[in-house]
Amino acid sequence: MALASCPSSPIEMTRFLLCFALAFSPCLFLSESAGLCSTAATGIGSSPTPLSWRILAQSSSSSKTFMDGGKGSELREAFKVFDAGFFSEAKVLKVAEEAVEFNLPIAESNRKSVALENGGLQNPSCLVFNSVWGSSHGGGAVEKNAVVKRFKYPSLSGVKRPENDEDVAFMEILELGELLRTKQVTSHEITTIFLHRLKRYNGALESVITITEDLAYEQAKKADELLAKGDYLGPLHGIPYGLKDIIAVPGYKTTWGSTSFKNQILDMEATVYQRLRAAGAVLVAKLVSGSLAYDDIWFGGRTRNPWNIEEFSTGSSAGPASSTSAGMVPFAIGSETAGSITYPAARCGVTAFRPTFGTVARTGVMSISESLDKLGPFCRSARDCSIVLDAIRGKDSNDISSRDVPLHDPFSVDITKLTVGYLDDAEMEVVDVLKSKGVKMVPYKLNYTVDSVQGILNFTMDVDMLAHFDKWQRDGLDDTYEAQDQWPTELRRARVIPAVDYLQAQRARGKLIREVKEGFTVDAFIGNVTDWEKVCLGNLVGLPVMVVPTGFKNITDPPPAGTRRRSTVTTGIYAPPDGDHIALALAMVYQLVTDHHKQRPPIDNLGPDDIIPDPAKHIIPPRILRL
Repeated sequence: MALASCPSSPIEMTRFLLCFALAFSPCLFLSESAGLCSTAATGIGSSPTPLSWRILAQSSSSSKTFMDGGKGSELREAFKVFDAGFFSEAKVLKVAEEAVEFNLPIAESNRKSVALENGGLQNPSCLVFNSVWGSSHGGGAVEKNAVVKRFKYPSLSGVKRPENDEDVAFMEILELGELLRTKQVTSHEITTIFLHRLKRYNGALESVITITEDLAYEQAKKADELLAKGDYLGPLHGIPYGLKDIIAVPGYKTTWGSTSFKNQILDMEATVYQRLRAAGAVLVAKLVSGSLAYDDIWFGGRTRNPWNIEEFSTGSSAGPASSTSAGMVPFAIGSETAGSITYPAARCGVTAFRPTFGTVARTGVMSISESLDKLGPFCRSARDCSIVLDAIRGKDSNDISSRDVPLHDPFSVDITKLTVGYLDDAEMEVVDVLKSKGVKMVPYKLNYTVDSVQGILNFTMDVDMLAHFDKWQRDGLDDTYEAQDQWPTELRRARVIPAVDYLQAQRARGKLIREVKEGFTVDAFIGNVTDWEKVCLGNLVGLPVMVVPTGFKNITDPPPAGTRRRSTVTTGIYAPPDGDHIALALAMVYQLVTDHHKQRPPIDNLGPDDIIPDPAKHIIPPRILRL
């Protein structure tokens, strides 16, 4: 920003900066509180009032005298930051004067009521995003007091325990469950296998924050005792798993991957953890979340891709993706606001699922954006994803965005009655396989006129995140953030997004949803799963997507003596909101014919010249806004 005239002395500069603060304070308040319902003060505590507020709010006459002192032109320049340079000097001065009197006290009162704790775990917004499209698409509208019917899983027989633990580590959930049910193995034994692998490979992959060994053996013991009495809780009974470390578990650190919170222990139990525990699953680890759920950099390092350890995993669900890929856990729970399931799953060659918004309750989970955050599974297969989703889905009263989505059973979908589109960037092997199985495959194109999809996502995510980490930024903790070109940059910029522009972004989002719905003439479509435009669109609209491994290609610049390292190839199967069963069913059919999802990364059998470089040669660039 260029100023018409620069203050010529320290005193003048101080006055100018105070005046500038007044100029943007109305917009600051509105942008921070746009997603919050007005509530009475709760007496939670107080925070220091900024010096500029106290000085200028003490005397309306003194502030009026100052603002009449020839600073109108500077204020007008400051207003250009908010695309509001059309105000006259007189109007600008009046706005600044009234901001002191009206806006600032309201903003401070709201912060005292709802923003004294970071992470968005308390005081959720009263504004709720609903992705339901109605009965013409997906699973249909949600009925009041609807009964959630559980899926009917296929039964397996004749499953035998492999001779070596490596093979056990890469078995699917139903296979492990059959070993347990038939008493060929105990939960204690399986838990020991995965705890050993977590300790063995974490040094290379940097995908684990906390190994929950004591809790794991306690839960495994309970699972074995129930089985001994003939009590079988279902396919997750006694099965180990990991949680992304933004999910709270009492007695263990929930670090959010950040230096600011690396010793944090939350006295709460996330709903998703409660539901997995009730299903008999065994928590063995809290897995890496990128710092404050942004990309793969965290306070302990940077998580690597097991298929090519020169690469990083990308995406903040780095730990769940990398650990599942390497056979360190049979499945894991991650989260996505904008690509944090799809990107790392694609990079690490893992089958993963981002459900319809609202399908899985987020109580006890660090929040970025209450209208975008979703939890989903990383697994060995689409069949495993269906089993895990069935266990964790459903409404929770503490997350008002969660719903009892009346999903159809993906194991009983008749795919021959489906019409599935494919985009220009779809992996054609998937198209050909589904066509051979009786699915009607047709060329398809996403049609919408909104040309600011990526910008809508950034405005929504960044302003919402800042509301949840207002105190963190005000306390200057962004200076110790692990990657200065990520959240610190975005959240400082979010300070000057006016409320009116945030709300215009939500209106544009509504238009986008209507246009995508009107153009959704198929039951599902196949397309690239990491294209940033599609990532933004899918998350804004609430589309579920299945990340499906479809093959491998050679890495660039391999060592002279060769390597087993590979770059994974994936595609996405997208469905309309509440059409999760369709994406799951199509992926299961594809994986019945192919075995890409069964391949194992070469972390024990690299080429003769392969080493683990530190730092890695191939740096993954940060997310770049592309309009």
